[in-house]
Amino acid sequence: MTVSAAEPSANDPLAHLASALFRDMGVEGVYARSALYEGMIEKLAAFITAQRDPRAEVLRFPPVMSRKQLEKSGYLDSFPNLLGCVCALHGTESQIRAAAERYKSGGDWTASLAAADLVLSPAACYPVYPLVAARGPVPAGGLIFDVAADCFRREPSRSLDRLQSFRMREYVRIGAPDDIRAFREGWMNRAQGLADQLGLPYTLEVASDPFFGRVGQMMAVSQVQNSLKFELLIPYYPGARPTACMSFNYHQAHFGEVWGLHDDRNEHSHTGCVAFGMDRLAVAMFAIHGVDPARWPAAVRQALAL
Repeated sequence: MTVSAAEPSANDPLAHLASALFRDMGVEGVYARSALYEGMIEKLAAFITAQRDPRAEVLRFPPVMSRKQLEKSGYLDSFPNLLGCVCALHGTESQIRAAAERYKSGGDWTASLAAADLVLSPAACYPVYPLVAARGPVPAGGLIFDVAADCFRREPSRSLDRLQSFRMREYVRIGAPDDIRAFREGWMNRAQGLADQLGLPYTLEVASDPFFGRVGQMMAVSQVQNSLKFELLIPYYPGARPTACMSFNYHQAHFGEVWGLHDDRNEHSHTGCVAFGMDRLAVAMFAIHGVDPARWPAAVRQALAL
C-alpha cells in the first residue's frame, strides 16, 4: 500500500498509534480524530480544570483572531514562518467568479486571494491581552485566566507529536513581577506532580521559543540566559527525543508595554503563562500506556477517572 503524505512514516516509532487515534485528511499534521482519542482529550481537560485557581476567569477562543492584534503583539518579528493567514477572494461578483472558473481550466485560482482581517491563532493567550487592556487598569493583586483555543502553526510534519492544527490550554497570569514569578514557580513544581499522576516520564528544562532567523537566534539565547521559559519534556518511547508537552513562560513587561496594561500606579503589568499541549499530552498517554485505557496502571486510571 502506498503511504499518503499525511500518514506517519512506517519508520516512525509512533506509527502504530495512527490507526487507533487519527484518520488521514491528506495534509501533513492535520488529522480527523477518533472517539478514543477525543475521549482522552476530554479526560485530560477535566484533569487540568481540576487544578484551576477559583479566581480564574474562563475564556474559550475561536481558532481565528484579529490580524492587527497579532501584528501588534510582535508575532511577525519572532515567528513569521509559523503564521497562518486567512485569505479570501475579494472583488466584484464577476471577478470572484472568474477566479473560481480558472480552476476548471487548470489555472491557479489562488492567485486572486487577498489577506482577510483574520489569522489562525498560534497560541491561546494572544487574544487575552488586548481584551484586558480595554477594561482599564489591572486591579490590585492582578488577574488570572483559564483560556483555550484550537491553534495553528505552519510546521508540516509526518510525526504524530508535531501537529499543525492542535489544541492548547493555558493559565495566564497578569500582575506585578513577583506575582508572575511566584505563579510560574508554583506551576513548575505542580506540573511535575501531575505528570507523576499520569504515569509520564519527564524532565523539566530551561528552553527557548523557535524564534526566526539570525535575530531570532539572539532572542533565543537571551531567553535561555534569563530563564524566561521552561518546558516539561516527555520521551514518548525509549531513546526518543523528548517532546515539550507543557511550558512555563515569563513574558516580563512585553505585553504590558505593547497593550498598555498597567496598574493603578501606571506601572506596566508583567505577564506569564503555563501552557498545556493537549494533543501532545494525549499522544504521550497512548504512546506510553498503550491504546487500551482499560489496561493502564490503576493510579493513572484513577487520576483521569477512567
